Order: sequence, then structure tokens, then C-alpha cells
Amino acid sequence: MKKTTLALAMGLMISGAANAALEANIGATSNYMWRATTQTSDDAAVSGGLDYSHDSGAYAGIWTSNLDNGAETDYYAGFAGETDGGLGYDLGYIYYAYSDVGDYDFAEVYGSLTISGITAGIAAEVSQQGSSDPDNKYYSLSKDFELSDGFGLTATAGIYDFEAASSDYNHLTLDLAKDDFTLSLSKVFGSDNSSLDDGLIPYVSYSKTF
Repeated sequence: MKKTTLALAMGLMISGAANAALEANIGATSNYMWRATTQTSDDAAVSGGLDYSHDSGAYAGIWTSNLDNGAETDYYAGFAGETDGGLGYDLGYIYYAYSDVGDYDFAEVYGSLTISGITAGIAAEVSQQGSSDPDNKYYSLSKDFELSDGFGLTATAGIYDFEAASSDYNHLTLDLAKDDFTLSLSKVFGSDNSSLDDGLIPYVSYSKTF
């Protein structure tokens, strides 16, 4: 998701009630990257989604994108907020559904804490097609920087810990954003998986919320 965080994300702003809102989003990218690995064989992708949020902190949404073979649709729900001391939190569940790419559907529970622009998060698989006991986990640490002229920079370090140790990898990603555009650089390292591209991968993305 592109919620990267989950960030994930994912306005026709509709006030169905004084304390609720529905937003729509669209996006395009030169390379759909997720946790520093391409989902489109380095080709472009388009995406769109709907998000419902409530002043209580509860939210739910759906997001979809094309892949190099088929499509991905994510369904998620969670609860997010901030304490009086400025500590942000986000807890949720996400289900990744894939069409035309085999039995790869899986689900995660995720959580993150944010303070002073630093976010620490973890996502743990709780179900996976073809596996009775999934044990894959993803850990991330990111920092937001406010730059001049409306630019923002986010640096993310991630560790993907797979049940099969030979699939483990780490990555660094930099996202430079201004308005609705983001220029990203991503690199995988520390992996024995020869199928992963460990080169420096640049890509550009556009997203708009209505």
C-alpha cells in the first residue's frame, strides 16, 4: 500500500456527518516500488483508492494498482491519532489481494509510532495463501525533513525479515516531494536473493487527493 507508510496513500471530500469524511485519490508512477522492490518489472503503474476517516481516529479504505501481470487490491482498516504529548500512533490491518498472479494473497497487522518527524513501524504477516504459519515481518524507521520552497524529504530504512532467511533484505529509500510529485531513490542491500535488483533505482510518482 501505498501508504508508506502504510504509506500507504490511499478527495471528493464528502461530509456524510460532521465528524466523518470520504476521500478519493489517484496516482501514477514510473515504477511501482513497494518496500524497495519493483512490482511492475520496472514499468509504470496507475492507481486509485477511497479512504473513509472518522474524528475518533478510525479509518478504512481500498486501493488498487496494476502490476506487471494482473492487479493488486488492498483492503485496510485501522485506528490512528496523537497523544497530548505529541506522540502519533497508527494500528491497523491490511489484506493484499492479487489477480492473475497465482496464490499470493496475504494479510498483515501493522503499527507505528511517530514523534518529532521520526516514525518507527512494524508489519507482521498474519495469513498467507499456501502457508499455515506465516512468519514474515517488516521493520521500518523513517525521518521527515522540511526543506525550503515547499520541498519535503523523507528518508526510510527498512528490514524485511522473511521466514526463509535467504529471502531477507534491507533497503534505504529517499523521497523528495513537492506538491503532488515525488522523486525517489531506492537501494536494496544485505541480500542473498539474486532475483532482487540491488542497484540504485530512481523513479517519479504523482498523486492527487480529491
